[in-house]
Amino acid sequence: MQKVRAAVCHEFAAPLVVEDILLRPPERSEVEVTLDAVAICHSDISFAQGAWGGSLPAVYGHEAAGRVTTLGAGVTGLNTGDSVVVTLIRACGTCGSCAGGKPTLCDTPYDGDAGPITTADGGRLHQAMATGGFAEKVVVAQNQVVRIDPAVPKDAASLIACGVITGVGAVVNAANLRAGQDVVVIGAGGVGLNAIQGARIAGARRIVAIDMSEEKLETAKDFGATHGVLGTTDKPWRAAFEALGGRGADAVIVTVGAIPAYDQAPRYLAAGGKIVMVGMPHSGAKSSYEPVVLAALGQGMVGSKMGDVVIQRDIPWMVDLYLQGRLKLDELISGRWSLDQINEAIADTKTGAARRNVIVFDT
Repeated sequence: MQKVRAAVCHEFAAPLVVEDILLRPPERSEVEVTLDAVAICHSDISFAQGAWGGSLPAVYGHEAAGRVTTLGAGVTGLNTGDSVVVTLIRACGTCGSCAGGKPTLCDTPYDGDAGPITTADGGRLHQAMATGGFAEKVVVAQNQVVRIDPAVPKDAASLIACGVITGVGAVVNAANLRAGQDVVVIGAGGVGLNAIQGARIAGARRIVAIDMSEEKLETAKDFGATHGVLGTTDKPWRAAFEALGGRGADAVIVTVGAIPAYDQAPRYLAAGGKIVMVGMPHSGAKSSYEPVVLAALGQGMVGSKMGDVVIQRDIPWMVDLYLQGRLKLDELISGRWSLDQINEAIADTKTGAARRNVIVFDT
């Protein structure tokens, strides 16, 4: 067991505590990764606030990048020193979902209470989202990591682990957007900007961003939105229809966990269109809609977990897009913080102004 520094949640809605924890060596199919960067996702914040329950104490963080430093005895295809993206997608590869090409829906449960980390005195410590990335090092399953070109800066690479694959994948994989179709993206935060990028890359004709902030709408245009509509306006779907040439969208991507956004989403749809549900409200929150309208117009609603990605297929493609200058990553980073500043970084993220704050490690 080795000591590493980590930000630990001991109580929901309380500040994280940076302290020493114990990390065991990787077992047969696991790898140890020394992290260079871990981004702060709103899901980490929601978990730490108790929005979805869970075991405590816990180490959150799941958007990470670093270097492989130790290999389990059964690991193949990776070497120490490899640059990797670390994801939370821990797929068994053999269940029905994995075999059917849906590893994000793997049926095999993971017990974070029995993971590779413990408190400094050997007590139980939950490895949240199968990662526990708010730490100097992690031990994860080999199938959670993807080797990347070392030329990609790790702070930028960390964003691919969740926010980028979730946003781009929601458009490309879940919505199955075809070139020439029209898209509405509700929410122009970190995931929303990536959904906008995904729509641009997929060849969307028009991309309408909806947000409560004029500043975010301007940023959305830098990422590929053709139009921006303030969500505070009266019946914003009417402005979206006008921007789309008098019709609704073929796909509406909801990237925020706000119930009003879900209530309004069907109003932006064209006949035959699809709502892709990405943003995650707190447990117990409910939305309402008229099913007769969706049925009569042949519309649909589908949830998208982690962009429905297959990480060994999709992450290398996205890395190539970045290296070609076709996928923006550096521009998504709002601030870089040390591990000791994690509570300040979380507070800044909660203001809603940040695209992505990244914890960088002095390695």
